[in-house]
Amino acid sequence: MDPLPSNRPLRPAPVALDEHARDNLRFIRETMERASSFTAVPGWGGVAMGITALGAAAVASRQADSVSWFITWLAEAAVAFGIASFTTLSKARRANVPILAGPGRKFALSFAPPVFVAALLTVILFRAGLIWAIPGVWLLLYGTAVITGGAFSIRVVPLMGLCFMVLGTVALFSPASWGSILLAAGFGGLHIIFGAVIARNYGG
Repeated sequence: MDPLPSNRPLRPAPVALDEHARDNLRFIRETMERASSFTAVPGWGGVAMGITALGAAAVASRQADSVSWFITWLAEAAVAFGIASFTTLSKARRANVPILAGPGRKFALSFAPPVFVAALLTVILFRAGLIWAIPGVWLLLYGTAVITGGAFSIRVVPLMGLCFMVLGTVALFSPASWGSILLAAGFGGLHIIFGAVIARNYGG
């Protein structure tokens, strides 16, 4: 004889304790990563810097002497700095992310030293007449700055820095005539590619 059916509702299968713990740990880890990361790296700002770098490369390639070539790229560096500063501040304000505290301060303090070294070496190389070495130094040390600063930012930023360092290494061992091409590939192409990725996935 079949047993009488039970009127009690079926209980859902209990969630395994280890699975619940993994979910909690994942949530905690992701929350801590967001809290400890500087997320105001400007994606569209990077795209804009890339576009101006491509324009600078086109202008620099038409210069008759190395000093004019150097001045063209110095002007581009000033324009890029202005774009980066404005777009970073704008994104930080929209996202309510502090610039001079927490991850923002760590990012800035880690990013600044390699850039300062690059500026010093630029002066030394220019005075020594070794302008051909400047593209490699710029790419290498900018990449170093992006990697060290990116340790306190979103994960794609250190990868971008590594790509800059690879290009910088190539530039140091390439003919001087490749300078503008490699600078365009780095400050132009890499900024556009990674800037678009950041803009799409990390809020502009």
